[in-house]
Amino acid sequence: MLQRILLTAVIAGVGAGLLLSAIQWIDVIPAIYEAASYENAGALGHDHDSTAAHEHDAQAWAPDDGAERIGFTVLMNVLAAVGFALLLAAGFALRGEASAREGLLWGLGGFTAFSLAPSLGLPPELPGAAAAGLAERQAWWLMTAALTALGLGVIAFVRIAWLRPLGLVLMAVPHIVGAPQPEQHGGLVPAEAADAFVIAVIITSAVFWLVLGGVSGWLFRKFA
Repeated sequence: MLQRILLTAVIAGVGAGLLLSAIQWIDVIPAIYEAASYENAGALGHDHDSTAAHEHDAQAWAPDDGAERIGFTVLMNVLAAVGFALLLAAGFALRGEASAREGLLWGLGGFTAFSLAPSLGLPPELPGAAAAGLAERQAWWLMTAALTALGLGVIAFVRIAWLRPLGLVLMAVPHIVGAPQPEQHGGLVPAEAADAFVIAVIITSAVFWLVLGGVSGWLFRKFA
């Protein structure tokens, strides 16, 4: 069973990660480059009085544009996809069955938990956008993903009918608490570009999760 899980996760994860990288280069990454140009222009026009700030910026590392950035992007996408595929394959193993159709449903659940639900409170952001503190955003994102996944599990797998609404309650909790928000909204990037980026990221994520789920379900059944 372990070999079946690992084979499913590696093959499906590598394939879906490469597909995700290819799709991102259509709309998502060009939008990030454009936003970075706005951010750099704003930084150049800003008068820095702190030498420490300059030293901090000089020490910050980022991959160079071109092959290095492409390589790191593809690597991180593939690693993340393999990790998510491991979760899916483990879920199939616990269920004891899988198929491409069932995998699509699991992929839809993954998209809802890890992309759609967090985006309702913290939409994908371009460089230069105003944002709350990183630690607060990460904590809220983790809470939202975990409670949404748990809520979907309750709705899908709990056989006691009167307990299923508890899943909706769990999914609603993060949004009742509310995502951390910046003191001032806006940023250097035009609002139209920011909105287009959010749509592009959500569509890309949906395609990724459906492919990952469907292929994982098909492979898990094939390796039975």
